[in-house]
Amino acid sequence: MALAEGEVLWEPSEAFRKSTRLWAFMQWLRARRGLAFDDYHALWQWSVDDLPAFWSAIWQYFDIPADGDPSLVLADERMPGTRWFPGVRLNYAENAFRHANAGRPALLSRAEGREPIGIGWDVLAADAGALAAFLRRQGVQAGDRVVSYMPNTPQTVTAFLACASIGAVWSSCSPDMGPSVVLDRFRQIAPVVLFAVDGYRYNGKSFDRHAAVEELLAQLPSVRCVVRGDAAAESGNGAPAHRVKWRDAVEWHEAVARPAPLSFVRLPFDHPLWIVYSSGTTGLPKAMVHSHGGIVLTHLKTQQLQHDLRAGDRMLFLGGTGWIVWNLMVGGLLCGATVVLYDGNPAWPDPRALWRFIDEHAVTHFGCGAAYLMNCMKTGADPAEGFALRSLRSINSTGSPLPLETYEWVYRKVKADVWLSSISGGTDIASGFVACSPILPVNAGEIQCRELGVAAFAFNEAGQPVVDEVGELVITRPMPSMPLRFWGDEDGSRMHESYFSMYAGCWRQGDWIRFTPRGTSVIYGRSDSTINRFGIRMGTAEIYRVVEELPQVQDSLIVDLEYLGRPSWMPLFVVLQPGAELDDELVATIKAQIRHKASARHVPDEVVEIAAVPRTLTGKKMELPIRKLLLGADAASVANPEAMANPDSMAFFVDFAARRAAAPPP
Repeated sequence: MALAEGEVLWEPSEAFRKSTRLWAFMQWLRARRGLAFDDYHALWQWSVDDLPAFWSAIWQYFDIPADGDPSLVLADERMPGTRWFPGVRLNYAENAFRHANAGRPALLSRAEGREPIGIGWDVLAADAGALAAFLRRQGVQAGDRVVSYMPNTPQTVTAFLACASIGAVWSSCSPDMGPSVVLDRFRQIAPVVLFAVDGYRYNGKSFDRHAAVEELLAQLPSVRCVVRGDAAAESGNGAPAHRVKWRDAVEWHEAVARPAPLSFVRLPFDHPLWIVYSSGTTGLPKAMVHSHGGIVLTHLKTQQLQHDLRAGDRMLFLGGTGWIVWNLMVGGLLCGATVVLYDGNPAWPDPRALWRFIDEHAVTHFGCGAAYLMNCMKTGADPAEGFALRSLRSINSTGSPLPLETYEWVYRKVKADVWLSSISGGTDIASGFVACSPILPVNAGEIQCRELGVAAFAFNEAGQPVVDEVGELVITRPMPSMPLRFWGDEDGSRMHESYFSMYAGCWRQGDWIRFTPRGTSVIYGRSDSTINRFGIRMGTAEIYRVVEELPQVQDSLIVDLEYLGRPSWMPLFVVLQPGAELDDELVATIKAQIRHKASARHVPDEVVEIAAVPRTLTGKKMELPIRKLLLGADAASVANPEAMANPDSMAFFVDFAARRAAAPPP
């Protein structure tokens, strides 16, 4: 029997509920503030009705080390331009290292071709202290930008913490990103120091990045110091990669050679911590600036109260250093957890490699893109066969909606008693809008709840909040982790256009969402890629959900092409499982699936087989670029290949567009 949306798949036991950090926080509110809440939703309502009281409680409950007076929480509540905790000074790195514990590692690292290693808090502090002193000797001051072109390794975390400790502003790109994409980001912020590696390994292969780093240095004249991290790449015969000299680069071991105690500069709450970026598949990426204070408060709240991350837990979130989930994962240090760094292909050397690692190294919290779970399901990499996964309490899925059949697969083929959470947030806020709660049930196909302190609603076209209707995801009150600004956006016009132009004073995220009367929610895809057929709007995610539950279909992409003076034409592109054939029977099955489970108005005009769906580096389907290309735009103008995870996938669509232009549909 097929799984139905809303069906309860997991419920926390009473013992589990009362063991959670969220339960402890609710008891603290009762004892210290005289506030009693019957359930999570009542707690959420208070958290958004009285923002100063809620965030003051977060500050006190987590006992934030800081200077100054935290009694004034909100000096200005306008969006944009909110001012939080104007009377305090703090430091992100200090908040991380206050949880140092000699009895457990701070980091556990696995990289392809290397044995996993644990990094103790003492080693992390010693290296971060030595590196911070090195940066000071290079003249790096609070507010200077320091950038990284390094993989997901302990050296990258160390460099970030060293920068945070002195108030330098961190920004990171993964070494699998091409130089033009990286330059689109780093040129905006004029960095003074670059951390980089010779290369990286992925899927058992070595990738040399010497030329890429040379290009970065040639185009970043502001860089006055280069630190070379340990190379992960090897030559084809297994020998160490050749070391090319980059503009007097300092080797990592030299940069940390002179011991120095780790100290922390306490900075204003709104001092920049890092700069992160929008996908940038077209146009210049938005350079979003987040603050020390905003991230400390938000990550403490999100990690501990929403995700139930506890001291001593082990958290692994699958993603590279150019994706915001890396920043969120490193935030596990704020909770005293061990951050597990997994660098490389999760399916190398075999499809079950990552699950084996999770089992052997007692990972408690595992996060990944929905696509990874879907791929495991479709390829038959069933973790329950051979792995007990006794320590695994929680699985987070993000990046795209999680289909119903994948929910079912997790509970049948991964672990029957696991807390599976689909979450949705973004780079914009470095956390979640709608996410998870350890004291609520898991309903198939639904996100458990709004995050505490997040006034999230679905707005209709009239700008009114609606329940059980699909609307725009809108945030009506400020959050501490909203960007301070976009770097270089001096008058704030770009930020205003990005979030605040549709609903005055409210943040519009750009997602279609439906909130149920129970407070759960369903994401229906980006509102700017909604398909309106014959007056019926539908998010593309709704179509993908029903198409990709077919066993023959691995992936899909749909676009609606509206031609001037001619009827619209909507093709569906599908990636098939090995051995499947797109014959007339399968085409009919796909169309029937959409007609009966999604919408009769959204049955595609044609089903076309492709080798791969074009995706951004963070795994998002590139619907709008493909739509523009098929409507006649030049390929170079719709997508930068170096901002794509699979640039070769564009070749099919370039050819397809040319053929359609020569013989357009009737």
